[in-house]
Amino acid sequence: MVRWAVFCCALVPLVLLAFGTSLGGAGGTALGLASVTAACRLLLRRAERGLRAEGPGRRHRG
Repeated sequence: MVRWAVFCCALVPLVLLAFGTSLGGAGGTALGLASVTAACRLLLRRAERGLRAEGPGRRHRG
């Protein structure tokens, strides 16, 4: 999943440049996508660790 995110973070700015967006705008978009991707990856890792810590058969009540 992370590979697709990295691919998209590279592809979207290239497409924006191809359609005439400024270099600064495409760069800002790339930084925004990279930061969102990093935050999602961090949250996914935390969730996986939490599920492992609870053990099998236990459910979190939220």
